[in-house]
Amino acid sequence: MDPTTTFCSNRNCPARGQTGRGNIGIHSQKEQRFICHACQKTCSATTGTVFYRLRTAAETVSLVVTLLAHGCPVQAMVAAFGFDARTIADWWTRSGRQGQAVHESLVEQPRDLGQVQADERRVKKQGGMVWMAMAMMVQTRLWLGGEGSEQRDMPLIRRLIERVRRCAAPRPRLVCTDGLRTYIRAIRETCRDPMRTGMGGRPRLRPWRHVLIAQVVKCYERRRVVATDRRIVDGTPTRVETLRRRSQGNGVINTAYIERLNATFRERLAPLARRCRALARQTLTLHEGMFVVGTVYNFCTPHESLNSVQKTTPAMAAGITDHR
Repeated sequence: MDPTTTFCSNRNCPARGQTGRGNIGIHSQKEQRFICHACQKTCSATTGTVFYRLRTAAETVSLVVTLLAHGCPVQAMVAAFGFDARTIADWWTRSGRQGQAVHESLVEQPRDLGQVQADERRVKKQGGMVWMAMAMMVQTRLWLGGEGSEQRDMPLIRRLIERVRRCAAPRPRLVCTDGLRTYIRAIRETCRDPMRTGMGGRPRLRPWRHVLIAQVVKCYERRRVVATDRRIVDGTPTRVETLRRRSQGNGVINTAYIERLNATFRERLAPLARRCRALARQTLTLHEGMFVVGTVYNFCTPHESLNSVQKTTPAMAAGITDHR
């Protein structure tokens, strides 16, 4: 227990949010509780974490969630550890919500993204299909977030682009997608700022400068790619090539990085595996699982293409943290 890294969880406390000020002390070492000398309230050391009010040891919960985040089905956890399936599902839900909170707090901060790749895939669930759209930063391999919907429509793509917008600073940016036309309209309508003039009425929206859009359209015959058409929708070929080389080096306009990330998610999220029996019943289950796998991918898994010697994670490459 380290009181210097903890702040009071009481929302009405005048010292809320202050760390290292000496106002937090240890109330009970046995019960793992802190005390705030400013408001005299006590709180558990696990407040605000996945382990809050859980009777199972934190090491066991971490082990189960780690295995789930690497593709192990719930039925295997039940057979190996003897827990009830509903207990493991509750830990999965807690981890998904915590992962989303961590993602929105740390990843969704303005930064120079350079090149962004976005893609969507169809996932089978019990009683229907779900479309999951995700985006990533190419240079650091950082997962920027994802959204799910039963329809592959404009609201799904717009929510995804809004997540990318919260991660992006108003700098030159290249967005590479597949041939879905919805991306073009969503990017143009989302990457805009109101022009405040001090007059009444709705202000005019000014689009961001230097937002480049490129699409990769693949032609299939008998489930095989026979041709690839690379289109530049917004921007000049020179600017597109400059941003592409700056983020990925040699090569051509492609969506290979996000497709490789899709394969990682299919490997680590059991309901995404093709022709399996671990199908999800609800879309919310896939949403929570996506943030569990995405948070582990960003903050815990070293990426070999970044720095195999120092074991650099995407979050470390993006400057979000300095350790795994």
